[in-house]
Amino acid sequence: MPSLPQPVWLAVSGGLLVVAIVLLVLLLVTARRLRAERREAAEDDRYTARLQVSVADQSGRLRIIRELHDVAVHRVSAMVAQADGARYAGATDPTAAVRAAQTIAETGRETLADMRRVMTLVRESEAEAGPQPRLRSTRELFTTMRNAGLSVLVEEHGEPYDLNAGAELAVYRILQEALSNSLKYGGDGTEVRVAFTWTASGLAVKVDDDGFRNAVLRRGLSADEAAAELSYGVEEDLRSLTQELTGPGIQEMRARTELFGGTLTASETPGVGFSISATFPSIRFHNGVHGVDLSHR
Repeated sequence: MPSLPQPVWLAVSGGLLVVAIVLLVLLLVTARRLRAERREAAEDDRYTARLQVSVADQSGRLRIIRELHDVAVHRVSAMVAQADGARYAGATDPTAAVRAAQTIAETGRETLADMRRVMTLVRESEAEAGPQPRLRSTRELFTTMRNAGLSVLVEEHGEPYDLNAGAELAVYRILQEALSNSLKYGGDGTEVRVAFTWTASGLAVKVDDDGFRNAVLRRGLSADEAAAELSYGVEEDLRSLTQELTGPGIQEMRARTELFGGTLTASETPGVGFSISATFPSIRFHNGVHGVDLSHR
């Protein structure tokens, strides 16, 4: 078999060496990718397992809470029946009323113990889920939004007071949604003015931004072009006064406001931006069901 000329042999050898190196690199890359995929799969499996355990644990707690609730409802119904019986029997047999009162007291203590068990389970679940933000956490929210690109100015009028946890969470979530919308539609550099107005029993929260104007200016238009885009007339003014803004975020904010006896309005300021106003006339004493000041009764 004739041997290859040295230049040809060198070229073939060099080509084979290059092919071998390429194959080796591909094998190493493939092996690394497979190892990464296996690690990710293992982590996903561990996360799924943890999630399944958490779901099973929460389901068990909910089942216990539901069972204790059913028992408590039955006991309360029995207490009502016993009280009615004692009322009628007391007129002719005072000792029967005493016995009924003793039974009612015992049933009440048992029911109270069950309710305490329910609250313990609820608190444990809340602690595992992490602490909910409170109104006093708005400083952190404002800092986060400023770091994200908003220019946030905060004003406060009146004398602030503590709210119950549910009311604080509602106000916090409304602010969070409003500021997120300002950043989403106005972009980096949007100016937002947040105003808290406290009254003896109420609170008004207002969020105004210049998102429209900022979005136009960020496009690098000339002064005349920007003025033309931001110009508006009577028709735009009328529409801003009459139109009802909708959307999932606004609906959620409105629901949170109404839960604590308030009203929410969302509007556009032509050529400027959005405005969100949430007014709570009785939030100081509102618990998500009613707002009645019982402190002096």
